[in-house]
Amino acid sequence: MILRAAGLGSLPGTDLPAALRMLSEATPEVVAVPELPARGAGADMVGRTAAMLSGLGVDLQPAGWRLTDSAGIDQRRARARLRRDFDELEEHLQGHAGIVKFALAGPWTMASLVERPRGDKVLADHGARRELAQSLAAGADDLLAELRRRLPEVTWWVQVDEPMLAPVLAGKVATASSFSKHRAVDAAQVAELLDLFSGLAEVSGLHWCGRPEVEVMARVGFSAVSVDTGSLVSSDLDTLAQWLEGGRQVWWGAVPTAVVDQLGSLDEAAARLYRLFEVLGLDSEVLLGGLVTPACGLGTWSPLPAQEVLRQAARVAEITTERVADGR
Repeated sequence: MILRAAGLGSLPGTDLPAALRMLSEATPEVVAVPELPARGAGADMVGRTAAMLSGLGVDLQPAGWRLTDSAGIDQRRARARLRRDFDELEEHLQGHAGIVKFALAGPWTMASLVERPRGDKVLADHGARRELAQSLAAGADDLLAELRRRLPEVTWWVQVDEPMLAPVLAGKVATASSFSKHRAVDAAQVAELLDLFSGLAEVSGLHWCGRPEVEVMARVGFSAVSVDTGSLVSSDLDTLAQWLEGGRQVWWGAVPTAVVDQLGSLDEAAARLYRLFEVLGLDSEVLLGGLVTPACGLGTWSPLPAQEVLRQAARVAEITTERVADGR
């Protein structure tokens, strides 16, 4: 059993084949399909995910993406770009028999950032946010079916990005006017919609850049959760230990990314993760079953530092595997 490394999705630049080559070289065990937000509208996290919606139209307005009666020109362009990306992905990964991880924005992030036809966020409307989640789950399922047909030897994993999850739970998502906040959504309602995505792939991971959301984790059926190891406090470790003992993975965001283009110490990152494993005190097979990743996405970084972060993640995985095996 070895600890593997992977990216988290977003990368700098506009060249998808180049980004795929970089990921395949730096993290060959688990290749993350790159998101390249620098390519413009429809390539960002929300626009790219909007291209996956099934039977639900959106368009890009000055205030952001908004639900519409039919697909707008920006959604059609985003779908066309996604198809071109699939063509390039198929060409690059032809004959690849490993793991490939595909990311999409989750239902609560989409509900927090997409507006209803008459204004304000989808988050404000119980029916609209359920419809959006169901449309996205159906679209993601269709998308993965297509990817499996194109690349049948690949084992597909899914990463559901929820950067807005903490604000949703805390009632801190601003309304369209910015004068007030949307009501907090309780963990049971949050988990209900998230679970539409937990069975999409052999491994489905829930990612946010922060500490574990304990009440949500206790209710969802995801097989993996991603955490920023630099944000963990001692009370989080019991939660993670229970999660791991339940046969699930943790994706350890062990390489810091908070300061753009500033690389941290490889030795410190590896030492910090090994100390965390020592405190958890679980069997090596349990600890080494997940991934080492950057703490968050790298879309705002420059190409060379971003590449080095991915290489550091791979080295942290190697060093930690050796230390766990040696007991040191």
